[in-house]
Amino acid sequence: MADPQSPSTRQEELRSFAFLTVVMAPVLTGAIIVTYGFLVWFYQMFAGPPHA
Repeated sequence: MADPQSPSTRQEELRSFAFLTVVMAPVLTGAIIVTYGFLVWFYQMFAGPPHA
């Protein structure tokens, strides 16, 4: 059998938390905003701008 993984240390947890908050949260937020903007732009190519 494989050895069970050792429990994570406080330093590993802090590094993971810092990565999630400093890198992943802004990247995901930006990706969501860019995707929404692209979808609106793509929709308006066919449907026209609002109130047109």
